[in-house]
Amino acid sequence: MPVSEVWHQRLAAARDERERQQRWRNRRVSAHGALDFAGNDYLGLAQDPRVQAAQAEGAKRFGAGAGASHLVSGHLGIHDALEEALAEWTGRERALLFSTGYMANLGVLQALADSNTAIFQDRLNHASLLDGAALSGARSRRYHHRDGYDLQRLLARSTATHQLVVSDGVFSMDGDIADINQLAHLSQQHDAWLMIDDAHGLGVLGEHGAGCVEGFDSHAVPILVGTLGKALGTAGAFVAGDAALIEHLIQFSRSYVYTTAQPPAIAAATLEALTIVQREPEHRQRLARHIDYFRQQAAALGLPLGHSQTPIQPLLLGSEQRTLAWAATFDEHAIQVGAIRPPTVPNGEARLRITLSARHTQSDIDRLLGVAAACLQEEQR
Repeated sequence: MPVSEVWHQRLAAARDERERQQRWRNRRVSAHGALDFAGNDYLGLAQDPRVQAAQAEGAKRFGAGAGASHLVSGHLGIHDALEEALAEWTGRERALLFSTGYMANLGVLQALADSNTAIFQDRLNHASLLDGAALSGARSRRYHHRDGYDLQRLLARSTATHQLVVSDGVFSMDGDIADINQLAHLSQQHDAWLMIDDAHGLGVLGEHGAGCVEGFDSHAVPILVGTLGKALGTAGAFVAGDAALIEHLIQFSRSYVYTTAQPPAIAAATLEALTIVQREPEHRQRLARHIDYFRQQAAALGLPLGHSQTPIQPLLLGSEQRTLAWAATFDEHAIQVGAIRPPTVPNGEARLRITLSARHTQSDIDRLLGVAAACLQEEQR
């Protein structure tokens, strides 16, 4: 049998199995004009004219791309300025830019951990954290979701010299928030470092929008990861911490060393977005009002809400068929929602992942709620 045919058979078998499970994913182009309750542009800054203008001007000044890695010739003054601004915002000595949040998590864990390291992860951590731990070759254990007692038990049993506790800040599918104070206390008690990926908290949570780690210094949370493509509305990610950590990542993080630097226009746009976040708290305040309104109205309608107080509001529908049926109804009404099924979430925990933005209006939310109520009523007939 030709080698190419062997490979085609392998791909076909994988597809057949995924389709048999009714879990084949279909990518599509988002409909222009559809009401977006699926994205992560929490503050609406991706559409802010000032951010758009800063990106356009950045491209004119610095070019469309960096042209090389940060360690060759791709690290420009605008990158340096953004790293300094991010470090100051998060109360850290240094910050380091990565091209994506996935690359940041892989790069940190690969650079810090090895077969002699013990990594302890929340069971609901993002896939990039799980993959980063696997890439590192470290011994990895997953503790029960937000369960400090289970984490304490695992830490107490570990004999590893180097221990690393890793958690999402805001959990991307449930919208609940890690107990940073508890995690920091347990980590320090066992001489472990704590790594928080606050992709969905930065810009949204905290008095100054600095996320769920606001008020916790680098002693409590030595490793902070944040993304720029959510509340800040642009693209890329960063790691913030003390100078020794950042220098170590520059030397040993393969996903930093061996990739082209972030386009400088993106860095320029992010600097503008960061300025808006810091100077205009009204965006966070409007988002908070939207969250409260949505939850009050959804509860009154009897919708199956999760326990989130963040922009991520899951409707817990349970079965995959029910989730797909509701998603199809929303699609018919030109409303985009996330239909989340296994393996992204555990079996029996399929849900619609609804995300709120400061750009939404109360009328937009009412429209969303109206379709959800119609879905519920149709099931009760």
